[in-house]
Amino acid sequence: MTGAAAVPAVVLASAVLHATWNGLTHGLRDKLAGFTLISLASAGCGAVLVCLAPLPDPRAWPYLACSAALQVAYQLLLLRSYQLGDFGQMYPTARGTSPVVVAVVSATFLGHSLPVGQAVGIGVVSCGLAALAFADGIPGRAQLPALAAAVGTGMMIASYTLVDGSGVRVSGSVLGYIAWLFLCQGLVLPVIAWARRGPDLLAALRPLYGRGLAGGLLSLLAYGLVVWAQSRGDLATIAALRETSIVFGALIGAVVFRERLGHRRIAASAAVLAGIAVLQFTGGA
Repeated sequence: MTGAAAVPAVVLASAVLHATWNGLTHGLRDKLAGFTLISLASAGCGAVLVCLAPLPDPRAWPYLACSAALQVAYQLLLLRSYQLGDFGQMYPTARGTSPVVVAVVSATFLGHSLPVGQAVGIGVVSCGLAALAFADGIPGRAQLPALAAAVGTGMMIASYTLVDGSGVRVSGSVLGYIAWLFLCQGLVLPVIAWARRGPDLLAALRPLYGRGLAGGLLSLLAYGLVVWAQSRGDLATIAALRETSIVFGALIGAVVFRERLGHRRIAASAAVLAGIAVLQFTGGA
């Protein structure tokens, strides 16, 4: 299988991993401690990879710095959305915002072509994701802060997707780019958590070591696969494909957490899969 032909499979594998690590952290009472462990695991793996991978090209460093800042903002907004709202609504809202933003910015500002077939596929995927987000009805006023945090999370996802899609292509080393990205961004959230909690943070981390560290490893692998795909494929299509993690997340919720899937969620998931089929048929990925 060539690199270009492997892109869809790699992105879908990343989506499964992303849904899995979110499932691991779902239900943690102390979400700040859980996210802190995920960041520490990512930083530790990044530190190991830094010793093994070639340095990225100097042209990639501004992209790395910008992406690391955006990734930290993403983590903080995602953490806040999970603290304020339900996983079943916040996760799809956050993930569903990104594909449309990436497609529009890629075509409008970055000069990337967006053929009609790809635009239709991305539109269908995005509509399916939106339907998943609002399958339980329109949120009320009390839910607006949580929804705003989730939409902000989606904007951060779109932003670092665009930055990394450009940065990795000038880096000269996909593995080096991934290593330095996770090392730099993985150290910030633990510092913020320590500033908030102080020594009490250590006691909060102990019962969560297994799940938090596993989540960090899966998170690194999931986004590492996406960055590899971005070095070879179309950014808008990859952004749409990777958000199928929402479908996998819904299935994990139904099977593992016994959450109700319902006819609306099944129909929305079918729409997402139909959009993927359109992308594949038009050769979008």
